[in-house]
Amino acid sequence: MDYKMKHWVLLLVVSFVFLSGKNQNSVTKLKGYDNDAMESVLLDADTLNTFPFVKERVAKIKEALQQPRPVLLYADSITQQQSLAQIIALSDSVFTQFLFDTATRFPLRNEVFGIYPARESDMAGIKMGYNLANCYRVEMYNYALNNTSVAIVDIAQQLVLNRFYLNQSQPGLSKSLITLATQIAIESPEVQTALGFKPGQKDALMASTKTSLNRTRCERSRHLYVAPTFVKGDKALWAIVDLTDHRLVGVRWTNVGTTGAAAPMITERRLQDDKITSCYCEKEQKLARNGWDMKYMLTSSDGLRITDVLFNGVPVLRSAKLVDWHVSYSGTDGFGYSDAVGCPYFSQAAVVAWEIPKVMDLLDEEKNKIGFVLEQTYRSEGWPTPCNYNYKQRYEFYNDGRFRVSCASLERGGGNTGTYRPVFRIAFAGEQNNFYEYNNATWNAWTTEKWREQNATAAFTPEGYMYKLTTNTGGYFIEPGKGQFKDGGRGDFSFVYVTKHDNKRDEGESDLVTIGPCCNTDYHQGLKNL
Repeated sequence: MDYKMKHWVLLLVVSFVFLSGKNQNSVTKLKGYDNDAMESVLLDADTLNTFPFVKERVAKIKEALQQPRPVLLYADSITQQQSLAQIIALSDSVFTQFLFDTATRFPLRNEVFGIYPARESDMAGIKMGYNLANCYRVEMYNYALNNTSVAIVDIAQQLVLNRFYLNQSQPGLSKSLITLATQIAIESPEVQTALGFKPGQKDALMASTKTSLNRTRCERSRHLYVAPTFVKGDKALWAIVDLTDHRLVGVRWTNVGTTGAAAPMITERRLQDDKITSCYCEKEQKLARNGWDMKYMLTSSDGLRITDVLFNGVPVLRSAKLVDWHVSYSGTDGFGYSDAVGCPYFSQAAVVAWEIPKVMDLLDEEKNKIGFVLEQTYRSEGWPTPCNYNYKQRYEFYNDGRFRVSCASLERGGGNTGTYRPVFRIAFAGEQNNFYEYNNATWNAWTTEKWREQNATAAFTPEGYMYKLTTNTGGYFIEPGKGQFKDGGRGDFSFVYVTKHDNKRDEGESDLVTIGPCCNTDYHQGLKNL
């Protein structure tokens, strides 16, 4: 059997534990949603009777379902250019192919969640000419199919340059949806009873971050859930809100520990005017050092991405980036967050770039220069207070051609016993790549797409290698983290997923929304689109 496969894409999910110092409701169904298997729009009758703002939204949904294009349009204030981008995208028959059920022709509930200025990281695979200043990224969510449709639109040419679909994935929320989730939370009696008072809009933290709740529909990633969070003393109350059904589905407490001093606040306006935006979000930078050449930039939601990486003129990587953080705060209830990191404006990132990327010398224990580091810090505005995050993303490039991709969470988040699982996407260069796993003292070739867990029984070579990848120009041994790098890491217990790249599809080369549920402890990490 010919086991050679072109363009391997390596997906790595590592996990580490951070440790610091119901009554059943009746439902009513909207017309067009009488197939219960779709779970597309079930609306809680009590909620509808209680909250006028939910009634108003449901009326708009019903009205949209009667239109020739059953789409709830973007609800936030937009420019004329964004409005034109939305019109062009919705006029594209491929982008809108999921507006109706294929069997019954019933309209499916769709909503435009975001219209953003496109970045270079959105333009992967586009061959025709364009002026980036005229391009926008339009994101639409299908509640029935739990499907995200993305269109890259050129408003000057009035064309859709690219479109792709992310199954079982949900885009970043618009400001109006964030406000809606917070309203549902603060008006719900369960939240007020648990806190002992009625909170305000400004009390809600992390209201835009998607969540999950295991052993519910949320676990199966069929509904859109977020969790506005309220801090009281040394605890945080998670109000888990279902934005598909427009209702509170439960509350959960986590311990956050003693509050530290607040970090200096930084406004969105200041971030938009900052050098981060103009130099690192809107265009790629080039980096040449110690025999290495590459380009890098901050993406909308996939962290700091490196592309076209060469060592001594030989291609090594097509790209590498940090797709997601899957954060779980409970081993029993299974709830937490799916976080994205990236640019500070027009972005889906829950935790944004705090400073410009740093390039530093890489030193060994004797302080000898053995390479260099490319590092990016992401931080919530309120860090280090509870329910705010501080992440670091780090690429290490050695003078001998080795490289390392890593990241870290630095206190404190929404609880003090969380498990953090970063998701990396690493696409190797070369037209003929082969992947091998070490076992029984031999290297065994993978002939199909598969995944493997680094567990207690995993086999390693005497040098500590678990995998290797060969290309038509050489190759690499792959050494998982086991606490050997002397940087505070205690071992990854990583999942590795290897897929064959399809040139006809965008399989994560462009910016990705948060993928899959946050809180699964097994290999189900939402990588179906890759």
